[in-house]
Amino acid sequence: ISFNAIDSALSSLKNCQSYISSGMDVATQVALDLVESFNDEEDVNNMEKVMLEYATMDRELNHYIKAFEETINQVKREKPENLPDLENLVQEKFLEMESKNSDSDLQRNEKYMYFKDQLKEMKKQLSVWKTDHGNDTIEQIDEDIAVTRSQMNFICPITQMTMKRPVRNKVCGHSYEEDAILEMIQTQKQKKKKVRCPKMGCSHVDVKGSDLVPDEALKRVIDSQNKQ
Repeated sequence: ISFNAIDSALSSLKNCQSYISSGMDVATQVALDLVESFNDEEDVNNMEKVMLEYATMDRELNHYIKAFEETINQVKREKPENLPDLENLVQEKFLEMESKNSDSDLQRNEKYMYFKDQLKEMKKQLSVWKTDHGNDTIEQIDEDIAVTRSQMNFICPITQMTMKRPVRNKVCGHSYEEDAILEMIQTQKQKKKKVRCPKMGCSHVDVKGSDLVPDEALKRVIDSQNKQ
């Protein structure tokens, strides 16, 4: 049996996954734009619905690819004299996987979780910023020396400078300058040591590169502050 055509079809399916991933990235950016411009909450909720639709497509595609791969591997192992109906076998496996679906699957989608996390972070950052700048009559008196809470959030605990490319630790929720934390992880790895979160008071003692995600929400607030 020649599996070249099958491998090609499988490759095309996997390309579709990248399109779904890109769509989810765009939806996240649009939702952050809406929050940043104080748009109606309904618009933001509609973007969340879009994310869940993408998550559903992603789950369905993952199941189909898995069913496809398992069927082909089974045929390769058993080497039957007569080629079975591959389409039916794949469909059976696919439907079996789909029958176990639940809404919680979608909630655990990595891109969806990132979407929710960044929206929450964006709203928090904007809330702190508005609180700090809502009543500036007193703050203006000590404008040169006052450091607002929002500005303190902009400071990397490693470099002690305003972050340009902040990344957020999914485990403890703290953010750092990307290059600084990656260099720290690499340095400690060479010494075969773990990295403790450099944020003062944090008890997390094993910061991993795989736990870091771009903190788009914080970056937007920092960029907005810098423009002013």
